[in-house]
Amino acid sequence: MAKRRTHNSFKTIEEVLNTEPDFINLRESLKNYDVVDEFDIIFPELKLIARPVKVEKQILFLKVENSVWKSELNLRKNLIAEKINKHFGRPTIKSIRFL
Repeated sequence: MAKRRTHNSFKTIEEVLNTEPDFINLRESLKNYDVVDEFDIIFPELKLIARPVKVEKQILFLKVENSVWKSELNLRKNLIAEKINKHFGRPTIKSIRFL
């Protein structure tokens, strides 16, 4: 006789995505997208100056308005990375590169 499935034996999509080892790359991509998506929330003062492009291997790539701001933000890149990591409560960004 076949085993009868109950409602409790099924996993939600969230449970599958968060626990299955096959989805580790997807989980990392989603974490990276969170940084890009929430950058303006973390740094509202930089909204007109810098735009996050992507996160790759814990490196945040920022498109900067001009070379003066690029130089200024380069001096503050450690503070920016620390604030992002504090916002997410985990080591998300190790370095920042400017485009």
